[in-house]
Amino acid sequence: MATVAFHTLGCKVNHYETEAIWQLFKTEGYDRVDYESTADVYVINTCTVTNTGDKKSRQVIRRAIRKNPDAVICVTGCYAQTSPAEIMAIPGVDVVVGTQDRVKMLQYIEQFKEERQPINGVGNIMKSRVYEELDVPAFTDRTRASLKIQEGCNNFCTFCIIPWARGLMRSRDPKEVFKQAQQLVDAGYKEIVLTGIHTGGYGEDMKDYNLAMLLRDLENVRGLKRIRISSIEASQITDEVIEVLRSSKKVVRHLHVPLQSGSNSVLKRMRRKYTMEAFAERLEKLRDALPGLALTSDVIVGFPGETEEEFMETYHFIKEHKFSELHVFPYSKRTGTPAARMEDQVDEEMKNERVHRLITLSDQLAKEYASLFENEVLEVIPEEKFKEDEDSGLYVGYTDNYLKVVIPATEEMIGEIVRVKITKAGYPYNEGQFLRIIEDIDELESVIV
Repeated sequence: MATVAFHTLGCKVNHYETEAIWQLFKTEGYDRVDYESTADVYVINTCTVTNTGDKKSRQVIRRAIRKNPDAVICVTGCYAQTSPAEIMAIPGVDVVVGTQDRVKMLQYIEQFKEERQPINGVGNIMKSRVYEELDVPAFTDRTRASLKIQEGCNNFCTFCIIPWARGLMRSRDPKEVFKQAQQLVDAGYKEIVLTGIHTGGYGEDMKDYNLAMLLRDLENVRGLKRIRISSIEASQITDEVIEVLRSSKKVVRHLHVPLQSGSNSVLKRMRRKYTMEAFAERLEKLRDALPGLALTSDVIVGFPGETEEEFMETYHFIKEHKFSELHVFPYSKRTGTPAARMEDQVDEEMKNERVHRLITLSDQLAKEYASLFENEVLEVIPEEKFKEDEDSGLYVGYTDNYLKVVIPATEEMIGEIVRVKITKAGYPYNEGQFLRIIEDIDELESVIV
């Protein structure tokens, strides 16, 4: 039996698509093996969000070629889409497919085996107007399932290469979204994470359907307990979305809203689509609709020209609006983007110093947010054994509002929803006491009441 090994670099969407590509191989009778094993086919799903992403992708490709020089080496993903010629130039690469036409990958592999000529299957992504259906009925990970609802982005922020790697905004047909959501719940998942390249933009390319309607309709998926939105831009949090969040029984109290900078002058240079005033106004409405909301965000520090004043504007904005956790990135030049050509690049030492200041703030805010829930009873889905002490009988899982909780549990509880009392708040972990597993009987009771 032929074997295939996968290596995924980059974001959640790439991980989702690797699972989808694996489904295609599985249907053809392939066996999946670990990437460090010898396989007949290696699929490398690449990332190109930074120049480092490209470099790492090349290293992983070379590693596969060394592992089994006779294997078919197939490269896909964002770096494959933006720089197919660079990848084709690596001796030993056999098939290159970008971020579309992944369904043709197996056909290209068969063609390569016959003709022994490298194949470049990368087309012009900017011409793509239709969402490519890639089904994932179940994941290798057993607890949280991603559900991709859209592809591409129309924003063209000055630091970002992604529209060139993923093309323009394309939404997935709602019928396909519901079908897959039901499949995932039937496969045992209690929580679904809606994901995409520009997730909150879902429906912007449709005539009379949008994200708010999708969220409302997903409430009807039988057996689904939690819906999480992987990321949503402030400008996409419409009043209609807020009303759905307010009334929803399933959308969790956690949103990831990318900030990137808290300074209007920097946002303008980044070509972001909002001002700080508009962002603050959306947050206020959100918090009114979802008390106890966990708000996480991405921030880029040291963007070209960022002064100490501009950085402090960001710092104060984050502090004032009490984000619950930040992903902080030092600005990194991406060849081919307008920001890489800007004057006034900030030196590395200054960037790192600012990164540390923001991470310290993030840790402090995360602790403050967690402390609000000490002695509260919350619902947790245990995901895996507590890695720091595997023999302790402790497991780690997330609450609906994205607190990481360590609780005594058993293997059987993985993927179930359990009621937990937070006995000691902290960061990165909270300690919890297991109360009970929630069965559907609870829901019946609440309906009767």
